Amino acid sequence: MKIGIIGAGQLGRMLALAGYPLGLRFVFVDQSGDAPGGQVGQIIVGAFDDPAALGKLAEIADVVTFDVENVPESVVSAIADRVRFLPPVEALATAQDRLAEKRTFAALHIPTPRFLPVATPEALELAVSQLGLPSVLKTRRLGYDGRGQRVLRGPEDLRPAWEALGGVPMILEAFVPFEREVSLIGVRRPSGETRFYRLSENVHHEGILAHSRAPFDDVALQSTAERHIQRLMDHLDYAGVLTIEFFVHEGQLLANEMAPRVHNSGHWTIEGAVTSQFENHIRAILDLPLGETRCNGHSAMVNLLSNLPPLEEVLAIPGAHFHSYGKGARPKRKLGHCTVVAATAADRDAALSQLLELAGHAADG
Repeated sequence: MKIGIIGAGQLGRMLALAGYPLGLRFVFVDQSGDAPGGQVGQIIVGAFDDPAALGKLAEIADVVTFDVENVPESVVSAIADRVRFLPPVEALATAQDRLAEKRTFAALHIPTPRFLPVATPEALELAVSQLGLPSVLKTRRLGYDGRGQRVLRGPEDLRPAWEALGGVPMILEAFVPFEREVSLIGVRRPSGETRFYRLSENVHHEGILAHSRAPFDDVALQSTAERHIQRLMDHLDYAGVLTIEFFVHEGQLLANEMAPRVHNSGHWTIEGAVTSQFENHIRAILDLPLGETRCNGHSAMVNLLSNLPPLEEVLAIPGAHFHSYGKGARPKRKLGHCTVVAATAADRDAALSQLLELAGHAADG
């Protein structure tokens, strides 16, 4: 059995690492032959919208999935006509457009921040008059890790933000003074079996995930989040891992965005859960029985940006695990992550503090 993955980044690499013990083989499409996936599988070099490269992938793979979302819907629709393609094209298309995403949430009664579509500077002024300031202006497409968005705090911010974001179709969202950010990862197979991981609490810096802690213990929020993601998965006839990021505001969940793939906030599951999100994604797209998602203890994950900390110092921390993606260093680039698993939340947090200090030294160069 050979699995094709569009994108050979670290997510694709970790999918392959999880799949090899199951006797599976992997082939990627990526614009770079040096991408992390090349360490564990063949790379067909080509852009994500290259019909020839994706056509070759469809010819040699038994099932195709993806680790990126910026793949044109028209191209993957053609692939889906030739080979099993999961998660479904509709899920990918919905996640690519912030307006379609928010409207889908609204149709499924999943609460979100208030939002309005914005197509012109005049429409932006009208939207601000309705939603107020501060608010957040986002491009509808191609925004991740803090890209494609600006916080508007005063009327003088409108025109510069519009121009900085390129004047493309956008969405304006009401600013939410949230208490924390959490995410829920669910997984569903075509036959309908569904499992959920525990909520994780996430901390971002400049729009990039800095670290996560799991489990985030709140029975009511866990139950609500599971209901929301279950409705979304059923609506999309979903197969694979699906993530929703939420704001927690006044004790309620507001959906920020979805990711129809394995997710950075779920890296803790590699050591911190009985079955990782990566293995469960593979199981799901092959319609195999899903693995247990129970926590092994109290876990944390720290992203390593710009430079990697000394391996010896990381491994000296009790319960720590080091994951390098084999990338060249450059500012703000995700080069790897560290996880820690401990028997108690206090021990986890103590180890997390040490990891954050090491990661901070790495980020400072």
